[in-house]
Amino acid sequence: MSWTLVADVIAGVCFLTGGLLALIAAIGVLRLPDLLSRMHAATKPQVLGLMLVLIGVAFRLREPEAVGILGLVVLFQLTTSPVANHMVGRASFRAGQVEADRLIVDELTEVLSENEEPRGAP
Repeated sequence: MSWTLVADVIAGVCFLTGGLLALIAAIGVLRLPDLLSRMHAATKPQVLGLMLVLIGVAFRLREPEAVGILGLVVLFQLTTSPVANHMVGRASFRAGQVEADRLIVDELTEVLSENEEPRGAP
């Protein structure tokens, strides 16, 4: 058994697992009832699925330049996707699009009531 065969098997497993996680994220976006649940489904498994696919690509290509660029893609995806979804969630909460009865913990209502911010877009 050679190193290239092992790397190809690891790449295949990463591709399949990443694709499955992306499929689960898509099903979650379609099936979950409210905005915050859908955003959670769109962020968590999608980012992990993309990371696994890019790890599979790195094992398949085996070139240091490509692995470096793929690492940057993973880093940027890890920093931008959760922050963007957090900001969308806060904006939708301020706009009144979040069902308060579905929340278990609501720490944002008291913060917003203290600051007297306008609802909706500025």
